[in-house]
Amino acid sequence: MAVYVDPPLWPAHGTRFSHLVSDTSLEELHAFAAAAGIPGRAFDGDHYDVAEDRYAALVAAGAVPVEGRVLVRKLIASGLRIPARQRGKALRLPLLNRWNEVLPGHDALFLDLLDRWGEEHRKYHGRTHLLAVLEALDVLCHPADPPRAVALAAWFHDAVYRGVAGQDEEESAQLAEVRLRQAGLPADEVNEVVRLVLLTADHRPEPGDHAGALLSDADLSVLGGDPEAYARYLTAVREDFAHIGDADFAAGRAAVVRHLLALDPLFHTDRGRALWLQAARRNLHGELA
Repeated sequence: MAVYVDPPLWPAHGTRFSHLVSDTSLEELHAFAAAAGIPGRAFDGDHYDVAEDRYAALVAAGAVPVEGRVLVRKLIASGLRIPARQRGKALRLPLLNRWNEVLPGHDALFLDLLDRWGEEHRKYHGRTHLLAVLEALDVLCHPADPPRAVALAAWFHDAVYRGVAGQDEEESAQLAEVRLRQAGLPADEVNEVVRLVLLTADHRPEPGDHAGALLSDADLSVLGGDPEAYARYLTAVREDFAHIGDADFAAGRAAVVRHLLALDPLFHTDRGRALWLQAARRNLHGELA
């Protein structure tokens, strides 16, 4: 049993905030928070938001300091975490924290990407999907961090989204090339991000393409959810294409499902296959039926 706190990196209300979580129970978390004088209003479903000036006192009181990504893993492993899609928040702060781990000092680019992922017409291909892909990369790479080019490709892979297969990936790759060159990244790394973004058009990395396998598996991890999660995914995808009639959508979606079922392999990493393959095939076959 332990209580964990990450560094105060999340800006809000003129200061920065940490997260305080338990790896065992909410009762333990509430007891620790009460003893530390943290008000109940700071509780947000599975964690407490704690202002920067309380960080040192929390560590002194016994909270274990860990990096933000480690804290998320502890919370997921505990079974206490509320999935991002079930939160009524814009996910700005958790995404900012992750951005600062990948490309700190480029706030304008972060805000541009955040706005793109938050566009009103996006239902599935929005910020929740972005966070889910980043979290899936964490799972696939644990205990290491995802390679920076792969993480950046996740940020850009649906940065342009109009629901036009192929064109969206091409324009997202072009955006990545322009903005990352402006950010001063090495040309080789920019080219790798562009390559990876384009790969998400068909999710067919070549054998031995470890980076491509990671991004492809993370992007398709939603297919391996439980039936309830998969049903939510299907509802959101339909809303993304609300401008298309039912018959045309059904035909197009069936083609997508057949394409996914034809992928061999569907998941390219050992961990991805172990985690998601069986459920994904069940879900896809069930949808097609």
